[in-house]
Amino acid sequence: MSKLVLVVVICFLSFDMHAQNENSINWLAFEELEVALNENPKPVFIDFYTDWCVYCKKMDRKVFTNPKVIEVLNENYYAVRFDAESDVEFTFGGKTFTNDQVGKTRNPIHQIAQLLALRDGQFVAPTMVILDKDFKLLSRYFQYMSSKKILQVLK
Repeated sequence: MSKLVLVVVICFLSFDMHAQNENSINWLAFEELEVALNENPKPVFIDFYTDWCVYCKKMDRKVFTNPKVIEVLNENYYAVRFDAESDVEFTFGGKTFTNDQVGKTRNPIHQIAQLLALRDGQFVAPTMVILDKDFKLLSRYFQYMSSKKILQVLK
């Protein structure tokens, strides 16, 4: 009897995790992205956000929960979400990235955001970056985008 209960619990958890993946974007960390690109190259979508950004939060609620946006991102891109003011240190492409501005400025911008997401030397949230499978820049968007607009951009 206990084995049957265990099997039922495992099946339920597996179904729940599968359903959860279909209902949300499979966001990767930069470390996971590097592994994924080496195993199976495909385009990359990066969402640079900040905790204080009202439009970033609106995109989280309205755009990144849209079933069609989720489907397109999960099927055609590796999606990365990154807090541009994060103090996380990581290695990508053999280079270590940090936020060396922490404690020095009011809104410290991480090195990876400085590299990929600046407009005229300034970070503007939200910023979305699209890269090809070889990690070469295709386009950048420095604004809120509706589901309709982001789907146009991703196709």
